[in-house]
Parts: sequence; structure tokens; C-alpha cells
Amino acid sequence: MKELKIFIGMSRILNHINRVTGKVHQKYGLTTPQFAVLEVLYHRGDLSIGSVQEKILSTGGTIPVIVRNLLREELITKTRDIKDKRKFILSITDKGRALMDQVYPENEALIVSELSAWSEEEQRTMIQLILKARRNTNETTDHR
Repeated sequence: MKELKIFIGMSRILNHINRVTGKVHQKYGLTTPQFAVLEVLYHRGDLSIGSVQEKILSTGGTIPVIVRNLLREELITKTRDIKDKRKFILSITDKGRALMDQVYPENEALIVSELSAWSEEEQRTMIQLILKARRNTNETTDHR
């Protein structure tokens, strides 16, 4: 069954990359979920907790712990949304930005290195195939 081979192969690649990048995060005193929160705020700017949770594909149960730890380390701030008092907005601090200025390039370089076995053309093809699979997954999930 080729679908299973594809799934297992993709899982092994992702697990390996997650292990390698996790060591980088750990070197800077971060967990991978903490890095994910900082990364989304670093690149996207201020976001609601719900938006961050959605973008990093985290469950509702884990995000409060991640946020609490990042707040304690003064890497992010949490303020009430002016427009909707029920929401909180997360922002990366200068300290968090300085940390990401170090961690992110190292993390990115590792990912680039791990995927360098594929040519530019193969990487473009992979992106197209992944987007196609995601569209198919979204279509089937929406109809359940």
C-alpha cells in the first residue's frame, strides 16, 4: 500500500527534523512549543491567544502553560484586547525578539540542511503536492 509508505516516510522525516530542531530550542532554554509561539509572534506580530493556538496547531489545554512559562521568562506580554475584552493579545518582547534573532536562523539553517537532499525543482514539486494533500484533507474534514 503506497499511501502507507508515503505516510510513514513523511512521519519519519518530520520526526527526525523535530528531534534535530528540538535540540536547538533546548540549547536556548526553550521547548519546541515555546519556540513555535515565539516564532509566530516574531513573524506575524501581535496575535490573540486563539490565533496563536490555531497557527501552531496546539490544543487548548497546552497553550496556557506555554504562555505562562514565556511570560515568566519575560519573552512575551499578554494584554486584554481593547476591541474584545474577552480576548488576550500576545506580543513578543525585546528580550524575546533578541532570543529569536539567535534561535531562528539556526533553526532555519538546520531545516534547510535536512531538506537539501532534494533539488530546487523537487522542493517546488513537494510544496505543490503538500498543498494538494492539504486541500484534499480540508475538504474531507469539512464534510464530516
